[in-house]
Order: sequence, then structure tokens, then C-alpha cells
Amino acid sequence: MGAADVMLQPKAMRPAVQPLIQNGLSTSEAPACGAFDPKLHLKFEPPSKTYTMQDLDLPEDTGVSSFAVSEPFPLFAPEAVHQMRREILSEEVWNNCQYSSNLSQCQLRGFAPKYAPFVYDAWKHPETLAIISRIAGIDLTIEMDFEIGHVNMSVKSEQQKAEELLAAADKKMGEADEGIAGCPWEDDKPIVDWHTDSYPFVCVLMLSDCTDMVGGETALKKGNGDILKVRGPQMGCAVILQGRYIEHQALRALGTTERITMVTSFRPRNPTMRDDTVLTTVRPVSNLSELYFQFAEYRLEILEERIRKELKTMRETKERSKKLNTRVLKGFLKEQESFLGHMNKEIIEDDQVKMGEIDDSHLLGNGDNERNLRKRARVE
Repeated sequence: MGAADVMLQPKAMRPAVQPLIQNGLSTSEAPACGAFDPKLHLKFEPPSKTYTMQDLDLPEDTGVSSFAVSEPFPLFAPEAVHQMRREILSEEVWNNCQYSSNLSQCQLRGFAPKYAPFVYDAWKHPETLAIISRIAGIDLTIEMDFEIGHVNMSVKSEQQKAEELLAAADKKMGEADEGIAGCPWEDDKPIVDWHTDSYPFVCVLMLSDCTDMVGGETALKKGNGDILKVRGPQMGCAVILQGRYIEHQALRALGTTERITMVTSFRPRNPTMRDDTVLTTVRPVSNLSELYFQFAEYRLEILEERIRKELKTMRETKERSKKLNTRVLKGFLKEQESFLGHMNKEIIEDDQVKMGEIDDSHLLGNGDNERNLRKRARVE
């Protein structure tokens, strides 16, 4: 697919977050490391544990595989992380690729490969894709180029950092004195609120130094309503999540002035597998022309492969002088009608998209009105 054609976003869409981390960090951390080389830049070690849908009290067929989420695991070497930071914190990316929404204050999107060739090559490399696929238990490919390296960013001043740590310590001491254990302090203000992803799988890579970080976990909502927390990854480490089917939330981190995560999205490579991709969480924070082009392109490629496969089967049946199975053919056509209908539903006219506003329609359990009211109150 073609490179993302990044456009300067309207003033109303630009986040209020100031680029504090740009000062002295974008280009001076380490020397440039050249082109991506898996022998030098991959530092993969298998995760200590992976969880299944059943572990989260969800039906095994909830997603497209039984895999749910992994514990953090080393993925990229420090040199690779520094090069990724250099690219995403560049002036070109900051000035042209910022977005914000009611779910997240500051996001960087659609910058690869135009402004971030190393990031692009790192995620597209066959060895990287093989690692992600092996952990997820299914052969995966990049969702689309526009979704390579989506960055969520939380930035604080040194004063804010100190105040938050003091508040957390005071609360912990007060709870200990009273013999109670309430919700952790960082749960009150998540970086990204409760949501399901638009895409089947995500790999979340940490690009910040987490040495002194407190919190920063990913909270997952289990089928029975309980919360499972997966600890946050260290710099260069990643977590894989089948995020389209599991409600989750990025919890606030203390003890640091920044938390930068890079989220790259994946889908099954097999064109015959179901594709439940929606554009709800990405449509309001995207260059719609490029997003719609890449979404339509890969979906039509899937349809093309399915039609070729069905046509081959029909011709082979005829060559064997066997009767065409009308019921099977009509079932295939109905499935493709549904596929195209879903695709058409996700491509909304540009003037009907409210940039920066993401509603709850993508949440799998959005019938619970009380829970939705709590989410909206938290966002507001």
C-alpha cells in the first residue's frame, strides 16, 4: 500500500499538549543507527506468559484466535528505540501528524514511511511479523500502512511529576492508616479511557524510560466484570493484545515526565478469515482520504482473493462433471454482501465525521447504560 499522505490538521483538532519532550530528546539521545537490520535491532525474548480468552472468562471464540494478551517481552534493541524516538519526535511529525480526541489528549498518526522510514521498515520486516504472529498464534499482517506506529503520548513537567508522586504517597499512607484499600490513585485518571480497538490485534511498544515509573499498566475487563492488570512494558519491550474484542484502558503512570507508547495494528493474513475491523476509534483522528483509501484497498484485495478462490472451486467442480452446489454458492454470495455492507457502513461521508469525537458505538458491551454513563463522565 502507498505511503500515508499526511495533511496538516485543522486548528480545532490540534491537542493542547505542549511538546516538552522535544527539547533535547528528539535528536541528541544517540547517534543515528541507519537502516533497520533485524540482526542488530531486534532483541526478542518470548513473553513469560500469555493469556487466553478463557483466562479472561470470555468465550473461546470471542476473537479470531483463542489468544487474548501477552505479558511484556523484549522486542527492539535500545538503538532501534532511540531511532524510532528520533523520527517520531521530529519537527515534521510534531507539526503535521498530531491529533487529539476525547479518549486521548495527544496522538501522532500517519507519519510512516514519509517521516519515519525506520519505524516503517521495523514493523514491516518479515522477522518482526513472524514474532508477532507466533505470540498471537495466528499468521498476521499489518492492518494498513496508516496504522504503523500510532503514538499515544502523556507529558508532564517535573513539578507535575513531583506533585503526583506526593499525592499518591499521601493517599497510600492514608489508606494504610485507615485499613482500607481503594482504587489505585492512577486509575482515577487513565491516559486512554475504556475502549476496544478498531483493529483485531495491536502490539504496544514502550518508547519511554520506565526505570522510576509507578503504574502505567493496561487494565483489561474480564467477562465476569473483574479487572485484570497487565504490567506496563519497559523501554523496548512490547505487549500484544487482541484489542478489538477486549475492553481495555491505559492507566496513568507516575514517576516520569513522559509516557510514549507506539501502537501498531494487525489483522489475519488469511483472506478467508473474518475481518471485524471498524473505523470508530480512528476515523475522527485521521486523514480521511488516506484512511478510506487504504481501508478500501485491503478490503477489496480480500474480496478479490475470496472471489478467485470461489471461482477456482466452481471451475474444478465443473471439470469433474459435478453439479454446482447452489446452496453453497448463495451462502458465499451472502457472506460477501455482508462484507461489502460492513465496509460501506464504516466509510462515512467526510462532512458527517466529527473530528476528535469518539463515541461508545465500538464497545462490545455498549448495552450497559450505567457503565457507559460512567465512561462519559470520566472523559468529561
